[in-house]
Amino acid sequence: MARLVAVQQQTQPSFSLLPSSLSDFNGTRLHSQVRCKRRVWQTKGALQVSASSSKNILIMGGTRFIGVFLSRLLVKEGHQVTLFTRGKAPITQPLPGESDQDYADFSSKILHLKGDRKDFEFVKTSLAAKGFDVVYDINGREAVEVEPILDALPKLEQFIYCSSAGVYLKSDLLPHSEKDAVDPKSRHKGKLETESLLESRGVNWTSIRPVYIYGPLNYNPVEEWFFHRLKAGRPIPIPNSGIQMTQLGHVKDLAKAFIQVLGNEKASQQVFNISGEKYVTFDGLAKACAKAAGFPEPEIVHYNPKDFDFGKKKAFPFRDQHFFASIDKAKHVLGWEPEFDLVEGLADSYNLDFGRGTYRKEADFFTDDLIIGKSLVLQA
Repeated sequence: MARLVAVQQQTQPSFSLLPSSLSDFNGTRLHSQVRCKRRVWQTKGALQVSASSSKNILIMGGTRFIGVFLSRLLVKEGHQVTLFTRGKAPITQPLPGESDQDYADFSSKILHLKGDRKDFEFVKTSLAAKGFDVVYDINGREAVEVEPILDALPKLEQFIYCSSAGVYLKSDLLPHSEKDAVDPKSRHKGKLETESLLESRGVNWTSIRPVYIYGPLNYNPVEEWFFHRLKAGRPIPIPNSGIQMTQLGHVKDLAKAFIQVLGNEKASQQVFNISGEKYVTFDGLAKACAKAAGFPEPEIVHYNPKDFDFGKKKAFPFRDQHFFASIDKAKHVLGWEPEFDLVEGLADSYNLDFGRGTYRKEADFFTDDLIIGKSLVLQA
């Protein structure tokens, strides 16, 4: 059964101030061979386009990755922020590079609503009692999970949704723009259906479509996959030619974009692609990871995936195709600009996470050994 954590009043579902532990997350300096333009993670003038008054904001999720950075920016701008989670992970935790004072200030202001978003009746009653002004849905995957939220909050001012660039139909014409055809059969079809629901309900909504997200605390094996192999001094297996183009966007830049659509009339009922400025090949990404983390340029082994049976294991963390999107609309309409170039962003991730000995998944070189073993046999 879902339940609320902490009590404020007996007449409504209870909320409480919980100690939290994530902060503005100041980036550390890069390794000496990588130059840094500006690496202080702070609210700059461009972020002041958000709502002019303090808002009562609900974040669905918020304790794993994107919401960690978003919630800090929202609190810093004076909004009241509640995280809706199942309570299985700490509501907050200290971040590397964060001062004790910054953490204490943030943690003293975060509220937590404990529950399962699939318990629709609980969602309706608890959200209706609180009457949130704005909802950020960071972890929603299906439209049916969003309907109870909209039902509970008829006076909702804005619903801001984290969708995915994975909704686009595969195309030979790139980069993807927000007007491109979408794929109703994609594994992200639930996000497409959610966008359609928001439009049909007539609410003030904004949808953000990131490409690949990277940065400290990333729970998807994006940069971490490369860092594991670089640290072990192993060759990096990359499918086919290695010139497939892809795109990564730093989580802190993504959080800024989420802030800049808040209370922004230009973002009403709009979709925005958000990612990094540059596109990169798979081979180039391997080299960028090495440069960012201070490792020698890696040996790269190319292979044909059709020559192997990996079973259920995933041999490479990216889809084996060109996949990147235009961020021009966000730049022109919102005035948003990504601050991190790729090597700087990878260095920020390494220095504040993997380089400190923290990561989400243990290294698994099973598929690598299959690929490299066959490569050695062919060379013999």
